[in-house]
Amino acid sequence: MVQSLKKFVALLFFTSAMLIAQTNAAASEKTLLVMGDSLSAYYGMSKKAGWVNLLRDRLQQHDTDWQVINASISGETTDGGQRRLPDLLAKHQPQIVIIALGANDGLRGFPPPQIQSRLADMIRQSQSSAGVILLGIELPPNYGPVYTQAFRQVYQDLSDTYQIGLLPFMLDGIYDQPGMMQSDGLHPSDKAQPLILDLVWPLVSPLIN
Repeated sequence: MVQSLKKFVALLFFTSAMLIAQTNAAASEKTLLVMGDSLSAYYGMSKKAGWVNLLRDRLQQHDTDWQVINASISGETTDGGQRRLPDLLAKHQPQIVIIALGANDGLRGFPPPQIQSRLADMIRQSQSSAGVILLGIELPPNYGPVYTQAFRQVYQDLSDTYQIGLLPFMLDGIYDQPGMMQSDGLHPSDKAQPLILDLVWPLVSPLIN
């Protein structure tokens, strides 16, 4: 009887210690969530080469507790991102959310107020528990000056309204350089990925320190 009691106490102690260790590990784990389209979903290249994976590597050089969830999908629109976000926030409980959507909306000529409304909802959802970063994109000039300016203004207005970090054009200084775009002229090449990370990192860095 005494031996059985000792074994029970030892097992109880071991189980409690394991639960405490798991709880502490979960508490120290930090998550960054990326909501993007093909520009963030390593389109046309290996997953390892994509800027989001490079961001994961750089984050873990600073703090191994960080994990990066890339929820980007090629062809994604703000409508799709808005629909998917609640479940992703509940599942991963991120400390940082990067929203890099709107390009496909713009290429399809969706109304800028509609794009802005959906992005605004995503920002509000995320801000309840996380720091938010917004990555913008520029449209080709053949969409005309009126539409391209209205589209560009969406990102600036959202940044001003919600006081969040903004990269107005995530391919700034990249898209017009030799070898930096894939043959379709729309998607950055693997060579461009470290440069995209260098543009994004100054917005991420203040939120992790």
